[in-house]
Amino acid sequence: MQFITNGPDIPDKLLQSHEEGKLAFFCGAGISYPAGLPGFKGLVEDIYNLCGTNRLDIEEDAFKRGQYDIVLELLERRLPGGRIKVRQALVEALKPNLDREGAVNTHASLLKLARDKEDKLRLVTTNFDRLFHIAAEQNKQLFQTYVAPNLPVPKKSRWDGVVYLHGLLPDSSENLKNNLLNQLIVSSGDFGLAYLIERWAARFVSDLLHNYDVCFVGYSINDPVLRYMIDAMAAERTLGENTPQAWAFVSHDPGQETQITGEWKAKGVTPILYRTEGNSHLLLHNTLHKWAEIYHNGILGKEHIIATHALMHPAKSTQQDDFVGRVLWALSDPSGLPAKRFAELNPAPPLDWLFEVFSNKDLCYRILNYLGFSFFSKEEKSSLMFNLVHRPTLQLDSQPIFLASRQDINSKWDKVIFHIACWLTDHYLDDPRLILWIAKQGGQLHKSWARLIEHRLKKLAELEKEDKKDELENIRKQSPKAIPRPIMRTLWSFYLSKRVGLSFDDYDLFRWKERVKQDGLTAMLRMELRELLTPRLLIRDSFFLYERDMEPQNNIEDIWQYLNWDWGVAIEHQALYRLYFSDDTWKNHSPKLINELQQLLLDALDLMRELHDADDFEDKSFIHMQSISPHRQNSDLHGWTLLIELLRDAWQEINVGNVEQAACIAQSWFSIPYPTFKRLAFFAASKNEGISSQQWVDWLLQDNAWWLWHIGVQREKFRLLVERGMSLTGDIQEKLENAILAGPPRKMYREDLEKSEWQKIKEDEVWLHLAKLQSSGLTLGAAAIQQLNALSNNYPEWKLANNERDEFSIWTTGTGDPDFEENRYIEEAPQTQDELVCWLRQPKIDNRPFYEDNWKEVCRL
Repeated sequence: MQFITNGPDIPDKLLQSHEEGKLAFFCGAGISYPAGLPGFKGLVEDIYNLCGTNRLDIEEDAFKRGQYDIVLELLERRLPGGRIKVRQALVEALKPNLDREGAVNTHASLLKLARDKEDKLRLVTTNFDRLFHIAAEQNKQLFQTYVAPNLPVPKKSRWDGVVYLHGLLPDSSENLKNNLLNQLIVSSGDFGLAYLIERWAARFVSDLLHNYDVCFVGYSINDPVLRYMIDAMAAERTLGENTPQAWAFVSHDPGQETQITGEWKAKGVTPILYRTEGNSHLLLHNTLHKWAEIYHNGILGKEHIIATHALMHPAKSTQQDDFVGRVLWALSDPSGLPAKRFAELNPAPPLDWLFEVFSNKDLCYRILNYLGFSFFSKEEKSSLMFNLVHRPTLQLDSQPIFLASRQDINSKWDKVIFHIACWLTDHYLDDPRLILWIAKQGGQLHKSWARLIEHRLKKLAELEKEDKKDELENIRKQSPKAIPRPIMRTLWSFYLSKRVGLSFDDYDLFRWKERVKQDGLTAMLRMELRELLTPRLLIRDSFFLYERDMEPQNNIEDIWQYLNWDWGVAIEHQALYRLYFSDDTWKNHSPKLINELQQLLLDALDLMRELHDADDFEDKSFIHMQSISPHRQNSDLHGWTLLIELLRDAWQEINVGNVEQAACIAQSWFSIPYPTFKRLAFFAASKNEGISSQQWVDWLLQDNAWWLWHIGVQREKFRLLVERGMSLTGDIQEKLENAILAGPPRKMYREDLEKSEWQKIKEDEVWLHLAKLQSSGLTLGAAAIQQLNALSNNYPEWKLANNERDEFSIWTTGTGDPDFEENRYIEEAPQTQDELVCWLRQPKIDNRPFYEDNWKEVCRL
């Protein structure tokens, strides 16, 4: 995560280790650059200058190899009184320039960062200077000092302070100045004593690595000080010890990233890269300052991150300025307070945070780290399919935390997800993208979120009922998507009623059938079947490429830009289950279930009415299922049509054994106010002679002959005319023929039709109905036969289709269908060169679905 723009990207695991108090900071000379102090190389150069001597050849060779500890060892041996003289020069070389801007700011920041939540300080430095003391005095951050070789045991209960691993410069008032200088770890001999002979430094580092992760700050890869510590880490690994993670802030120039990363990882340290401009390490120092400020301020610091970045669109986050990472890190605080701040921002953060960040499974590794799941490996976290709003709890035996899922699971929310749910509920109930997102999660709202939504809808309804326009307008002003329009409230009611999405898998129906075979059709199995076949709303991505105005009185963008819906039943793979419902077991029991099946179909149509997909005179059955009787045109793409098929088949089983009962059922169907049941009644009338001609003709002529001409019952109406038309006699026949001769009512068609267009449509409809009635074998009346002959003479191309195609309002065909070859038009490419050139120059004609040519074959010749 980046704390500043273009700053180093601090690994999530390091942040989590720091939050848990498992991180120890190791500080080198680089943190003291702002105070004008040198690194190890510059320190050696200053010591030589202060001692008034130049490097001998052997010393120069070691200097060029970066072996600065060896250089000082050689110098101490060469100069009279060299050990003390070198160290006194060192004291002079390490006098800071406290007048420089930000001289000790980094030290102050590290003192803040190195304190855990119990306020215990765990910081190690290999520097000799007293800048930590100066920073502590300026910022009132007093601490205990541990100076080599008197080091603490690096355990949580026994360490609280700053460890000067290689010694500390004496205060000017101290009497044991020379003794303290003598204890500084400066030369190679000092390092050998501390790490190899007496090993007190090596033991401290070893114990530290057993108990803490380590972050190195202010070191270079060739730093002799770092080399000794890395050797200690390598020794631990050689002994088979499970060493904690080690990181290091590392500067680089452009293009060096891969090389530097490889070098550090070869030493067992993960580099945290940042760029330098010249010798400036401002990105490092500013990162430490910002990190410390946020950490020191605790929850307030994280809330500041939320307030600063949450209103931005997450897509604007970049590798150079990863504010999405900062927001995720802040939101993951278990107190929930940053998440509460997120939910209460005004204006509200964009909903894209939910889509692009909170539900992004690609961020699973980072999110689980932030939430404290340290017991997963990186590979395990990367393979998991969790996100911020659907994830496990730290108690792995409990149910996962989620906003919406496929299964109706009752799990306990944490404070983070509660406030995210509040944000969505208070600001986005009128955004169809949220409706679609829930459907993609499985369609089942968590019970806690369902309660929040229900309470919010109730409150808004009360405000509207009490005509509190000012309060409602204030809500809209703050959150334009907060108050759902009527169609959106209906969609929310489907979610609250658990009527969205599929809820049973393949095995449930198979298990039901096996139990029926074993126990018979018990009351419990009847109820279970009703649950399996419960109608459901299926919400999907929109396939419309244009805006569709469903709410003309509302200026909010139309929901059909974002989502589309269909209707199904609770079980999956309805096409597969059609096979389950075709065996003898089902046929034997289906007549007993006809009432349940009829009610399920009626429930489906009632639900469609809620979303304006059905009413007394219109529904989508003729689009979703073109024929009540089995036919190739039935696509089985819409799950709810399974209910039509099951009800039809159950009725047919009854019709075989009890014609009178079947006729009564069909008569009751026509009284149900949906075209689907009218179609079922017409289908039944075509199969059951117990339904009189008088009855079915009255059905056709009901509502001013609406059902005679309505496109939604066209297939079943024509089948009825063909299969039962011959039974018409006398007044009944005359009444039907007169209705046909009158033609369809004008109001059934578009108002903008030209007079000639309307006349042609009317004549076509009259001809088709008379021709179908005649095809039944009925002898038409004089007026009817005269009109049929006149129309046939006027339009000799009008012929009845030999495949019943003219009975369908929608007809689809493709490869393998019987009529596909009849519709194909294959144009032969000319054979002569001149004709072929002219043919190729002709513009291509679009919108000819069955057009083909043989140009490819010609090219192969």
